[in-house]
Parts: sequence; structure tokens; C-alpha cells
Amino acid sequence: MKNTKERILETALNLFNSDGLSQVTLRTIADKMGISQGNLNYHYKKREFIIESLYFQLVSKIEEEMFKNDATDLGLATLFSMSSSIMKNFFDYRFFMLDFVQIMRENEIIKAHYLELSKSREEQFSSLFDVLIRKDILLTETLENEYFFLYKRFEILGNFWISSAEISTHKLSKKMIVEYSELINQAIFPYLTDKGRGVYFELSKNS
Repeated sequence: MKNTKERILETALNLFNSDGLSQVTLRTIADKMGISQGNLNYHYKKREFIIESLYFQLVSKIEEEMFKNDATDLGLATLFSMSSSIMKNFFDYRFFMLDFVQIMRENEIIKAHYLELSKSREEQFSSLFDVLIRKDILLTETLENEYFFLYKRFEILGNFWISSAEISTHKLSKKMIVEYSELINQAIFPYLTDKGRGVYFELSKNS
């Protein structure tokens, strides 16, 4: 059975996702749970503390997925798996992505952690790209910062695909993860060797 803090986070997440950050207050969360605001304040004195807890919850879930990858057997499938798992988690915590700029402007703790995390992700992807080059899956770099900018495209698409889907559709759904995963995955296609393209088509056929 979930304790009160867990129930608060679960309720807040559902409300943030469905109604948007600006529409949800501590009173909104307490009313939805059927508890007094005083009871809620005992666990979380400010709404920003709930947002921070949900942010670190999201980060923990993504980290867990990332470390499932076997470093000795990295390949194109690893890249697709990492991308898909991150997008699925982003969808589950989609209010972060829909209110990304506002949260980064208002919460220095989350912003500072996110910037450090972005550097770590960049290093992880850079290492993966190096492995894929050695395995003759990716072409060698011909432009300065070519694969750094490829990672940045992945990052930008990952952070804002939900905003794009929200604007262009009537209702967000998990089905969109497949479409936007393919959109992100195709960004790497021009960088693949002939061998890499064969692997790409094989993965696409089995997905």
C-alpha cells in the first residue's frame, strides 16, 4: 500500500499531465486526494518540492533503463533502445516536457541538475558513436563536431517532441511514441555505412 508521500506524487503527476502546470496548486492536489492542505503541507511545503521530487523520480527511471545496456555489446539496437526508453519515460512525465522552459526558468535545482545530466548524456552518446564507428556501423566524422551536433539534434527532438505532438494533435497518446521514435531514429540514417544501413533495415523490420 502506498504511503501518503507516494500518493501525493502520483496524484500530482496525473494532474500536472492532464491539466498542465499552471492549473495545479497544492489545494488542487489536496482536494483531488480528499485530504486537507495542511496534511499535504506536512509532506511538501511548496509545490516546487513536489516538482523536484517528480523530476528526480523521472531521472531515476531513465538511469535505470540506461544502465541495462551491456557495455560490451553496444550497437545500433542500443541507440534505438535508449531513445525509445527515454521517450516512454518522458511521455509518462510529459508535463515536464510541455512546461520545460517554465520549469527551467523557475527551478534552479532542476536546471542545474539537468545541465549536468545533459553533459553526462553527451558523453554516453559520444562513447556509443565511437563504438559504432569502430564497428563500421557509422561513417567516420568528416565535419567538425559532426557527431556532437547529431547528439544535440537527438536532445532537442527528445525534449520537444511532446510539445510538437500536443500542438499538432487533439490528444496525446502513447501511440505517438512509435511515430516520433522513428522520426528521431531516422536522424542517424545519413551517417550509416552500408553495413549500418543493413542493420538499420533489419531492426526496422523486427520492430
